[in-house]
Amino acid sequence: MTQTMIGVIGGSGIYEIDGLEQATWTTVESPWGTPSDEILTGTLGGVKMAFLPRHGRGHVHSPTTVPYRANIDALKRLGVTDIISVSACGSFREEYAPGDFVVVDQFIDRTFAREKSFFGAGCVAHVSVAHPTCPRLGEACLTAAQQAGVKIHTGGTYLAMEGPQFSTLAESKMYREHWGADVIGMTNMPEAKLAREAEICYASIAMVTDYDSWHPDHGEVDVNEIIRTLMGNADKGREMVRRLPALLGADRAPCPHGCDRALEFAIMTAPDKRDAALLAKLDAVAGRVL
Repeated sequence: MTQTMIGVIGGSGIYEIDGLEQATWTTVESPWGTPSDEILTGTLGGVKMAFLPRHGRGHVHSPTTVPYRANIDALKRLGVTDIISVSACGSFREEYAPGDFVVVDQFIDRTFAREKSFFGAGCVAHVSVAHPTCPRLGEACLTAAQQAGVKIHTGGTYLAMEGPQFSTLAESKMYREHWGADVIGMTNMPEAKLAREAEICYASIAMVTDYDSWHPDHGEVDVNEIIRTLMGNADKGREMVRRLPALLGADRAPCPHGCDRALEFAIMTAPDKRDAALLAKLDAVAGRVL
């Protein structure tokens, strides 16, 4: 039995955790670069918490420049066992309306300008992301949101685009009609893949702000409308997070879905062929198996 530490990665509009006790902004050094910001640590309901603003306070990082590897590595170094990703998104479904939340369980990764793995030449590893989110953690988020009075949908495919521009009308229609995506955003990839490589359970909560550009009655994305919806979603998101410690508890058993053992048979490079410099950088992410 280990101790639970909930890590919240807050996207646009989520910049704090309400009610956090002994709150301290902590600088965490990572061999993968400088994280997006300091990490706010403390306790909530007797459970350790860590909060990282994905874009940095003041929104200084674009979706492409977010230092995803440094962020996940820093959370791992702090002892985070469960990551809740909260982010704004557009909707491809009429029933997923602005103001609603969606428990994402699948991704289509269309990003192309980001480092997507901790591993590479000198230490090759392949983890499964067939089911990229943790069902146990997603269920806890669903319950927390329902308790907070949020309208939330279970299950959805998140199309991760590079950005920073929004979709063209043709792209929006293709993602919706031919690819089967349910929501669209710019930040959950490679975040989810890296969390799996770091053996951290990961859940994604998409907060719907708009209908992208496919909807005939809404037209193109209106940034002013997005910001207004974001503010309302942020309040609901913080209320959801506030209820998670009571649901997850301070004592943590091994993940029943194996998220915390993803590297068990993943590393392919023979021990005598592994690069020492890369192994040193992997001390937190893969130290359990190396």
